[in-house]
Amino acid sequence: MRKMTKPPFIFSTTIALFFLLFIFHFPGALSQSEKLCKPNSNSTCIDKNKALDLKLIAIFTILITSLIGVCLPFFARSVPAFQPEKSHFLIVKSFASGIILSTGFMHVLPDSFDMLSSPCLDNNPWHKFPFTGFVAMISAVFTLMVDSITTSVFTKSGRREPSADVGSAETHDQEMGSVVSHHGHGHVHAHGQALSLNLHGDNDKELASYLQLLRYRVIAIVLELGIVVHSIVIGLSVGATNNTCTIKGLIAALCFHQMFEGMGLGGCILQAEYGWIKKMVMAFFFAVTTPFGVALGMALSKTYKENSPDSLITVGLLNASSAGLLIYMALVDLLAADFMGQKMQKSIKLQMKSYVAVLLGAGGMSVMAKWA
Repeated sequence: MRKMTKPPFIFSTTIALFFLLFIFHFPGALSQSEKLCKPNSNSTCIDKNKALDLKLIAIFTILITSLIGVCLPFFARSVPAFQPEKSHFLIVKSFASGIILSTGFMHVLPDSFDMLSSPCLDNNPWHKFPFTGFVAMISAVFTLMVDSITTSVFTKSGRREPSADVGSAETHDQEMGSVVSHHGHGHVHAHGQALSLNLHGDNDKELASYLQLLRYRVIAIVLELGIVVHSIVIGLSVGATNNTCTIKGLIAALCFHQMFEGMGLGGCILQAEYGWIKKMVMAFFFAVTTPFGVALGMALSKTYKENSPDSLITVGLLNASSAGLLIYMALVDLLAADFMGQKMQKSIKLQMKSYVAVLLGAGGMSVMAKWA
């Protein structure tokens, strides 16, 4: 019998705060630079009052669609066909994973390339070295390191946990249910913050289920971290501009983006089998980050200049790091983990359906790159 340690919320919160502090305290990032470049925008689209109305609409609509997207998998569990162990759940998750993959490749990464290759930046070093690709690569490796070390640390920590009373443990959070099918008398139950293993059956299968659940929890936290970072950056750009033509396209694109990206994150949170309080906390942080970014951009619209060199460098580097994280998570922790899993490997038909779902999700998000 084992008791699972608390998920690393302090770790993820610390990293998120670090990124926020980086944005606020990077020298000159939020102040007008002497080398400010004037954007080539259509003057007929610049309307401060109308832009303000559109930004308020953006905050409300993006918040609602984000909440719907991330919470939908939680309630879909009551539908038998969409429970995590069912094929339909894997197909929908594949679609959402395609959205996340396309977000990294088609939205965040190109934005970083544009910013760090801007003529507003000095030729040396920004035009002499591909900083976007380098930072994205380092970010992907760093994400692998965090993913691996966090899993290792919490696995060892869980193995050192003292035995707990099974009878008392089974009185908590019955909604979490069993994460594996029963074999003899052996089964696994997730209870809020703890995972209690009743080791009367096949110990290897019990341990494998325990480790898989731990992996799901690490994946959910790391994925949310990457999404939070790039969502704030996107919102900041929307809030800082007064170009109504740009904002109109962004509202529709971001609603689509947040809806389905939220479904992908919600599916990961569901598989992690957290209690309802933790589910709601993670859903809340996902839903409010982009609206928060928009509000932050509105508040700083007089001092934040998106074409100033310092702003281009700061946001460009953050986008590159976020892209590396999202691409790694989409390919390794979501798509590869599911497609190489036992359920997918047993059915070529299910794999084909899931591949189609991935292509539809990635394709739909790629089309959105025309407007955002």
